[in-house]
Amino acid sequence: MAKDPAQHQGPDLIKDRIAFEHGVHLGRDFVTNEMCCHDPGLHHEWSGDGHDKLTSIGFPIWGVCDKWSGKWLGLWVIPNNHVKNAIAYLYLHTIAEVGGMPLQMTTDCGSETTKVFGLGLALHEQFAPHLSTEALPPHHFLHSVQNIWGANARIWWDAGEGIYNSTDPKHKELVWWLWPTFIQHELDQLKEHFNDHPTHFDAMKKLPSGVSPNVAIALAAEYGGESQLIPIDCAVVHCLMEEIGGESLIVFVDGEFAIHAQVVFDSLGMEITPHSIWQVFMKMLLLVYG
Repeated sequence: MAKDPAQHQGPDLIKDRIAFEHGVHLGRDFVTNEMCCHDPGLHHEWSGDGHDKLTSIGFPIWGVCDKWSGKWLGLWVIPNNHVKNAIAYLYLHTIAEVGGMPLQMTTDCGSETTKVFGLGLALHEQFAPHLSTEALPPHHFLHSVQNIWGANARIWWDAGEGIYNSTDPKHKELVWWLWPTFIQHELDQLKEHFNDHPTHFDAMKKLPSGVSPNVAIALAAEYGGESQLIPIDCAVVHCLMEEIGGESLIVFVDGEFAIHAQVVFDSLGMEITPHSIWQVFMKMLLLVYG
């Protein structure tokens, strides 16, 4: 691999070169495993972490990012980012959406990540038994070091003082629909911005730089980023998602109320913005509860 700094050689070519130059015949799975350990690429490692700037007002965030490309695979506002089944659901959701799992998942050391650890190990053993878990464990724990978003949202929330009464069940139910809807929209836009924004070029950086994460993935081969995604039977993943609790784990209100609130909101012909959200709240409060 040292003779191929551009990383254009696949496992078959490297296997053949070793046999030709050294007379040592290695299996393709062994070569692939060693390449994965020494030369991380696309979907080699995903990083999952909670972001707690809005936790104090009831709207914690959790996200997953591909380390090689820097692409955010998902950012979600959820009721509690310390509930292990909720985090596991989002982990499985990401696998189903991408169509496979990474060689390694990295999270912080919180107890909420133990379910992700167990599911990752089980899926790895079922769908990639040929890859060594000793050289490259399917899960790695690190300390959490980042909070991605929320400072401005707290200011917007505080603007509702005197409007929102947290002791009123109707107020609380409507806020639990309205604010997660608004925050999730902001997170979706933030994710799109991050994934489309070119990073600063760094000639010393082994990972892609000077291009956006989306471009790095689209042109992965040009940046030496052979995909290391482990193919997964998504039907199995969807079954696991339902077994641990389903979508109810990550929503703030029940489905019936969410549908009713959406219909009422649509009838207003308004957008939810930082400056209009409390006006929307007051108008919806009258219409939702009459």
